[in-house]
Amino acid sequence: MTPLPQDITSIRDVAHLEELLSEPTEAVIHAIGQLEGDIVVLGVGGKMGPSLATMAKRASVAANNKRHVIGVARFSSAKVEQELQRTGIETVRADLLDRESLARLPDAPNVIYMAGMKFGSTENESLTWAMNSFLPGLVSERYATSRIVAFSTGNLYGLSRVAQGGSREQDTPNPVGEYAMSCLGRERIFEYFSRTNQTKMAILRLNYATELRYGVLLDIAQRVHTGQPVPLLMGYLNALWQGDANAMSLLALSYVSHPPNVINLAGPELLSVRRLAEEFGDRMAKPVRFEGEESDDALLSNAEKAFGLFGRPRVTAQELVAWIADWVSSGGETLAKPTHFENRAGRF
Repeated sequence: MTPLPQDITSIRDVAHLEELLSEPTEAVIHAIGQLEGDIVVLGVGGKMGPSLATMAKRASVAANNKRHVIGVARFSSAKVEQELQRTGIETVRADLLDRESLARLPDAPNVIYMAGMKFGSTENESLTWAMNSFLPGLVSERYATSRIVAFSTGNLYGLSRVAQGGSREQDTPNPVGEYAMSCLGRERIFEYFSRTNQTKMAILRLNYATELRYGVLLDIAQRVHTGQPVPLLMGYLNALWQGDANAMSLLALSYVSHPPNVINLAGPELLSVRRLAEEFGDRMAKPVRFEGEESDDALLSNAEKAFGLFGRPRVTAQELVAWIADWVSSGGETLAKPTHFENRAGRF
């Protein structure tokens, strides 16, 4: 991937952040330029959807392609919808679980599926299964002739030994908790319709996308900054700059197949929570407190397959730590949505 400018030592504000998150790489511009037809992003209103859709639109403009990029969501936040419209993205308000609403959506040969439920799943298991396992069947029927890139999660692998270096795509899933089990259900339903209808798909097991307002690195930085102890039981993690995750997801439209092409999306570094916290402490001049001890297993993914297809991430973990430390120290805006990365029981 084309690297970001090396002189970015800090990110000024939300506008600067959004610009970087949605900046298409040369590879994305080329791939989108070769792609035929409109792109529909289902579930565009989430944490990652707006910057991904904006990257798709920016890449289309850069490639002189006049395609429509259409974002579909309930849009509980009118601000998100308005910002998408300002970037040239067409928006459609819809409840995807409503069959009539789904049937009225625009046709498109390219679909990015981002809908799903994680947080609050423990209190509402039936809706979790409906969103994560039933809805994929409805979408597969509605867009049976389209290319579909569907987001999934590395949580469905379950815990793997740190010495193993992260779960790989061929590993047998071992989901813990109803959220992860319902996500495995999502994959199985997509796989069924891919095989039945010969729908070309890619399934992206993401673990974890992060930026300055949300993500596991922000969670650790905030704990250090406010003097809270950093839990160590889930002692290791992967983190991937959300801009890189956006780029890889759009490139995946060129790597769909039937049955689905399963691809891990994760950062290349196996990161120690203890060392991350200590580095945040050094950068923010804050003492660091810990609770618990590291286990010999964690939720970890190996993304070498993705790097072979899409190239390596542009932003390193070291750069992310520097940006986030500066952002937190200066009181930068956050989404106020903890990831609960330390959760080992699969309850969200």
